[in-house]
Amino acid sequence: MEKSAKTIHNIHPILKKRWSPRAFTSKAVEKEKISRIFEAARWSPSAFNEQPWRFILGQKGSQTWNKIFNTLVEFNQAWAKNADILVITVGRKTLTDSNKPNGSFHYDVGQSVAHLTFQVMHEGLHMHQMGGFSKEKAFSAFNIPEEYEPLTVLAIGYIGEPEILEGNFIKMEKSPRERKPFNDILFEDNFGQALAL
Repeated sequence: MEKSAKTIHNIHPILKKRWSPRAFTSKAVEKEKISRIFEAARWSPSAFNEQPWRFILGQKGSQTWNKIFNTLVEFNQAWAKNADILVITVGRKTLTDSNKPNGSFHYDVGQSVAHLTFQVMHEGLHMHQMGGFSKEKAFSAFNIPEEYEPLTVLAIGYIGEPEILEGNFIKMEKSPRERKPFNDILFEDNFGQALAL
């Protein structure tokens, strides 16, 4: 299933076809693809080259996958149960040398996941990012140190047909993709003053 973005301006084909499905097949993701995906994440830029991103990866059938799955809220468990890979993204909150707060760690982990997302699509896979999970359960299940923070969970795998989902998820899967217009996001001079392109 493809849901190519109806862009106003021409963008990279991978970005145009990227979207976040909930229907995944049971096909296992190959190890070499996993390696390339996280190599892309590894080479993301970061403030002071801190590289504050960490990832906990579980492949279906493993204890790690089950532990990550158990951190998800019920809504996400209902569809993520089919994804071959689940990943918890974790960010280091403090700077390595000084142990002072790193005000950029959220941003930097997000950039790393953006790089990862691009590589995921390049590999013929799809990904869905989730905020609906218990950070407390993640801390406990994986003994995450206090200087780190679990941020999101990623579901990665081969896309499936919407009909494998249940209830309202099918409608959500088939609904068109939408984005805010330029006037709402791109400003000039004063905040809220649209930049004319």
